[in-house]
Amino acid sequence: MHYIKNMGWIEVITGSMFSGKSEELIRRIKRARYGKKKIEVFKPRIDARYCRESVVSHNGDKITATNIENASEIKDFISQQVQVVAIDEIQFFDKEIVNICKDLADSGKRVIVAGLDMDFRGKPFGYTNLLMSMAEYVDKLQAICVVCGNPASRTQRLIEGKPATHSDPTILLGAKESYEARCRKCHEVPKER
Repeated sequence: MHYIKNMGWIEVITGSMFSGKSEELIRRIKRARYGKKKIEVFKPRIDARYCRESVVSHNGDKITATNIENASEIKDFISQQVQVVAIDEIQFFDKEIVNICKDLADSGKRVIVAGLDMDFRGKPFGYTNLLMSMAEYVDKLQAICVVCGNPASRTQRLIEGKPATHSDPTILLGAKESYEARCRKCHEVPKER
């Protein structure tokens, strides 16, 4: 990446669960801090799996974050001195997140977002796909399929050890107790149980 002073851009880190999205987001935040950049980090209030006040990766790495309900709240925390804005679990935010990211980048800020690109059904999740189309940089990370060991691009939801069906709700917060990384071939979403 080539950095130009006062030029903003959007970076999207995406992929399935357990692909290392939050871990990569945390790594980029730490590098920006090392470069003495003024940073603001955000996460959605709905994600309280590990810690309410931190972005936490599945491997336990964490970094302090501001917990917000709506995307519009981000503007309340951004001063002219802020150079980098990082947002985790982007798929949980309302449509306003797209305009906020665009406006921040247009104003010269580096915007780094991380989130799922697909829900457990294999369908686009939230506004991640729209942000991917607007971004200067997109990294789609792969996990490892727990069934066959191939690269995994899908998130398999499990309910009582069986694949969730099409009719199950889209949002169900969880980790290893409810989800697995799967490849295209091993991913299943039956119509009914």
